[in-house]
Amino acid sequence: MSLYLDSIQQRFRTYYDMGTKTIERLDNTQLHWQPQGEPNSVALLVKHLRGNMLSRWTDFLTTDGEKPGRDRDQEFEDDQASTEAVLQRWKEGWDCLLKAVDGLKEEDLGKTIYIRAEPHTVLDAVNRQLAHVAYHVGQMVFLGKMILGENWQSLSIPKGQSDAFNKQKFGNK
Repeated sequence: MSLYLDSIQQRFRTYYDMGTKTIERLDNTQLHWQPQGEPNSVALLVKHLRGNMLSRWTDFLTTDGEKPGRDRDQEFEDDQASTEAVLQRWKEGWDCLLKAVDGLKEEDLGKTIYIRAEPHTVLDAVNRQLAHVAYHVGQMVFLGKMILGENWQSLSIPKGQSDAFNKQKFGNK
């Protein structure tokens, strides 16, 4: 497999894990909390990402990435889904995306696909999706940190622990 495809599979799985850990740390009320000004809640971000992923990655190489049945505006209406439903949506979207990405071959990367009738190489469409996912998972993590405050557990190197992490990784060089 190409280095690019190996890399992209790992990057997507990293964002899946970050989002999953964030969702699992929040209770149902917290999943639906929206800061003042009506930005999206974690639950709405999950609902949107699911809709986007199912639309883009179902029949990825053969049909337009904006499927006729998708109702994007509805993805931003809070339906007060249960925690279990939020997690199911998360998993369903990611299962579709990862199955499609895992099925790509190096020779697919230069093919042309369409998103809203706009041509993209497969390579560009994958990069576009990675950026979209990173943007929204970052929002989810930020909301989780806001909601949980000092009870938030870092998803990477905890604040103030970089030196200890580096010593563990690199030894006492």
